[in-house]
Amino acid sequence: MRSQKEKMLAGDLYIAHDPELKKDFLKAKKLLKEFNQSDEEQVPRRTEILQDLFKEVGEKPYITPPFYTDYGCNTTIGKNFYANYDLILLDIAPVKIGDNVMFGPRVGVYTAGHPIDPVIRTEGYEYGKPIEIGNNVWIGGNVVINPNVKIGNNVVIGSGSIVTKDIPDNVVAVGNPCKVLRKINDEDKKYWELEKQRYFEN
Repeated sequence: MRSQKEKMLAGDLYIAHDPELKKDFLKAKKLLKEFNQSDEEQVPRRTEILQDLFKEVGEKPYITPPFYTDYGCNTTIGKNFYANYDLILLDIAPVKIGDNVMFGPRVGVYTAGHPIDPVIRTEGYEYGKPIEIGNNVWIGGNVVINPNVKIGNNVVIGSGSIVTKDIPDNVVAVGNPCKVLRKINDEDKKYWELEKQRYFEN
């Protein structure tokens, strides 16, 4: 019979009150306590903690405390990741975040789910579904990303959005539920290239 951890990572019903899961959970809590109590003079130690916490993390990760996660070991993060204050990352199922991703404050990444049926739910069964975020993505403040969602590359998610379905590449998406507002196009590229040029001229 599969372990509770194997069932959890497969997206099937599982029971969270399990010795193996508790061990992973307590390790994460110990690391998070040190991370969240650190200061700006301890950034190298913060990086070491993130490397120990996550399944995999690329170069130059920066998360502004406080930060909260269930396990951490089910999360893979690419290079140049930045998250502002109050990131909540519930990695019951695998979370994969690409390169050059930025999170505003109070972003919630929630892979966890509970049965709709109240009897099954109160018996303690849970489940999780994965979340994947592509490369070069900017997630605005107070965004919630729900289970079983894939966000493409080069995407901007507007502040306060609730992401319940997949978002394709190269778009701006906003709202509750989050929907594509428009594609990111050559006019955007030209505008920001001019703004960058003005920066160096002033």
